[in-house]
Amino acid sequence: MVKKAKKTATKKKAVRREYTKADVKELRAHSKAKTPVAKIAELTKRSEGSLRQKAIKLGIRLGHQR
Repeated sequence: MVKKAKKTATKKKAVRREYTKADVKELRAHSKAKTPVAKIAELTKRSEGSLRQKAIKLGIRLGHQR
């Protein structure tokens, strides 16, 4: 009888990327244009939480309701 090895779920470690000056400029432009956070996250390939935290640190508003 051959025993099968159990496969354990491995969690991917998040790769952190620094915000460049261009990233910050883009984030400010999206804030001014009142782009939804979900759309910004999709375009920049960053999480909504990351974008919101950066916006708080920069003192800008995101996630405008229309």
